[in-house]
Amino acid sequence: MLEVTAERFALREVFTISRGSKTHADVLTVRVSRDGGVGQGECVPYARYGETLESVSGQIRALASDISRTELQAALPAGAARNAVDCALWDLEAKVAGRRAWDLAGVAAPSRVISAYTLSLGTPEAMEAQARREANRPLLKTKLGGDGDVARIEAVRRGAPDARIIVDANEGWTPEVYRELAPVLVRLGVEMVEQPFPAGEDGALAELARVLPVCADESCHDRGSLAELKGLYDIVNIKLDKTGGLTEALALRREALSEGFGVMVGCMVGTSLAMAPALLLADGAEFVDLDGPLLLAEDREPPLVFEGSAVLPPDPGLWG
Repeated sequence: MLEVTAERFALREVFTISRGSKTHADVLTVRVSRDGGVGQGECVPYARYGETLESVSGQIRALASDISRTELQAALPAGAARNAVDCALWDLEAKVAGRRAWDLAGVAAPSRVISAYTLSLGTPEAMEAQARREANRPLLKTKLGGDGDVARIEAVRRGAPDARIIVDANEGWTPEVYRELAPVLVRLGVEMVEQPFPAGEDGALAELARVLPVCADESCHDRGSLAELKGLYDIVNIKLDKTGGLTEALALRREALSEGFGVMVGCMVGTSLAMAPALLLADGAEFVDLDGPLLLAEDREPPLVFEGSAVLPPDPGLWG
């Protein structure tokens, strides 16, 4: 049996990026019952990629209830629908076998991983207040949006003078903005910027001296993305909702590393169930950004355990 359910989880506070704001995480939960076990997975349909709760639910419900992970890769494209089912099938395999998912995948068991904590886009004053509140966290990710970004990052640095900082432009910059901001951000200790330009306009990076390392997010979905990113990006952000699940994400990670890219592990705003499979990708990653549960007012049971910004391996009752 394959079931899909829409669920809503309240956020602790309004979360804003350059494309808009949200107060809830709207997710789809997939449960696969078979061979005496039940596996579960979660996805976050993303409007940026033309996904809705209804469209993704429809893709999932159209699948055969006994579909295998191998069959799934051909049945659905990379995206949220395939992700939820793929992760549920991994969880099912682990539970039926009585083994952990990382053993089945042949990767190192996840250890205590430091995750970035994301600061929502706002005025410099609001972002400084956020940074002061979270100044004890070792790695902060700051959402930026173009105009006023110098003032924002200066405010964040004032609020958290000792934290490592990465920034996410969410496709909101132009090459001129990069040339202006990058030296300032480097001076302020920023280590990397995610997706400064709109996907499809990546060629502009070939004309820039990348004094601030650049990470592909919206421009990197699966292994098919890598060829066009070589020589333009330093790092690729692997998110399960983009790759279409853990199966492709593991393959993307291997290929990206072999091609000389650094790896970041990221997430949409979801629950602990969405983050747990991504922990299998964290070994050797330059940055891990799996803070979704920290942004929620309510979560799964049992949730992932966070010790400050350090996330621990999932309880098998949650996933894997």
